[in-house]
Amino acid sequence: MKIGIPKEIKNNENRVGMTPAGVAELVRHGHDVVVQHTAGEGSGFSDEEYQKAGAQVLPSIEDVYAQAEMIVKVKEPIEPEYPLVRPGQLLFTYFHFACDRPLTDAMLSSHAVCLAYETVQLPNGTLPLLLPMSEVAGRMAALNGAYYLQKTKGGSGKLISGVPGVKPARVLVLGGGVVGEAAARMAAGLGADVTIADISLPRLKQLAAELPVNVRTLYSTEHNIRKELPTTDVIVGAVLIPGAKAPHLITRDMLGLMQRGTVLVDVAIDQGGCFETSRPTTHSEPVYDIDGIVHYCVANIPGAVPNTSTIALTNATLRYALALADKGWQQACRDDESLRRGLNIVDGRITFKAVADAFNLPYSPIEL
Repeated sequence: MKIGIPKEIKNNENRVGMTPAGVAELVRHGHDVVVQHTAGEGSGFSDEEYQKAGAQVLPSIEDVYAQAEMIVKVKEPIEPEYPLVRPGQLLFTYFHFACDRPLTDAMLSSHAVCLAYETVQLPNGTLPLLLPMSEVAGRMAALNGAYYLQKTKGGSGKLISGVPGVKPARVLVLGGGVVGEAAARMAAGLGADVTIADISLPRLKQLAAELPVNVRTLYSTEHNIRKELPTTDVIVGAVLIPGAKAPHLITRDMLGLMQRGTVLVDVAIDQGGCFETSRPTTHSEPVYDIDGIVHYCVANIPGAVPNTSTIALTNATLRYALALADKGWQQACRDDESLRRGLNIVDGRITFKAVADAFNLPYSPIEL
């Protein structure tokens, strides 16, 4: 199979779909790999490294899309890429369709095969291709929350760790999954007073046993969240419903319960955001203010640390990319139910129910 790795063109997205080490494995399996010129530069990988791994470097994104049977990316195609996607072409990347109707319509019209990292799911419910970026995003959410607490950045002027004689900042993490746990661990490590909320009592019990002593657990209800807001300095939104839009756990009126300079970090923004006042931001303009509340809603948080993120992502995606290339997507998905769950759009039809439900569009079970 001919596999293409284009350069990411989303704002300040410096990750790349695969490392040279990953490319070498694909080549070792007998596949041809084409990489766009400078695609890996932002992650610290040169064209020469890809060539040594056995890839051919092509000058433009148009060349990569035109030649490749399978495109391996990090982020969803954006508007300039829509016309480049061909019928029958396999796109293996993060899509987050449920919060992006134009992207959904474009991929339906393309008659491509869209296999989304974020909905590949193991029988135990784990999302193996979301896991590494969730770990990065959770850690960075705590770091960014601490950074924007600075008065010069619009925050309340509190040091997240406090100092002897001064209490630390209070951090509320909404969601006890991978992102939430990573955010809570990082915030706790910085010395914050952390509360993590979730609706699963077994998960809360697990977190209570495993997280540091400066992390408390809270059953997530609107009443309990409202009680926390007046004394909370940083709120991390880490709620995920695989493939579907995130629920709004912080509504517009709740901003009035918060202190001025409170920082909201919405890691769920890829799935529409879990704060009602959230809208996607970029690394070049990461924050905005509503009623004195700082909102950080960058849609590709791990893109700020592309070297770490690209290596971690390739470690997770490579085995699936090899299966798709070795067997073809149809046989690979027949053989692996986890991979089959990643199929969101196939030949002009939506094959993931949460995406169809999000836009009230027809749903075609992939089994049919």
